[in-house]
Amino acid sequence: MRMIFVNLPVKDLKASRSFFAALGYTFNEQFSDDTAACTVISDNIFVMLLTEPKFRNFITGEISDTSKGTEVITALSASSRAECDDLLAKALAAGAKPWKPAIDYGFMYGISFQDLDGHVWEYMWMDMAAQQQAS
Repeated sequence: MRMIFVNLPVKDLKASRSFFAALGYTFNEQFSDDTAACTVISDNIFVMLLTEPKFRNFITGEISDTSKGTEVITALSASSRAECDDLLAKALAAGAKPWKPAIDYGFMYGISFQDLDGHVWEYMWMDMAAQQQAS
């Protein structure tokens, strides 16, 4: 089984933990400390929130300035359109900024926002049966 660990630099680890907890995520404390928080997205997906000094230990060059450009879009599946909208509402209430308007292709729907550090997140729902019928 393959796993994914997304590593993101954060300016304020405590605020970032609160933000992702507000979205309903939990943390694996075995891999968390005062410089990192292991956010559990699913059994196979984790987001490592790393203080900027800790993140610098893993990279060459500079940390991207998210106010000037988008370094990555982290897109996750959602179980329904309602889950997309619920996650967006929770994110905005927790301090996120809207990124792009919702997309709606009928069989596919998605929302996006920027977290407290400007990282872009998308949540997408797709009705595979409807998409296959359209093909």
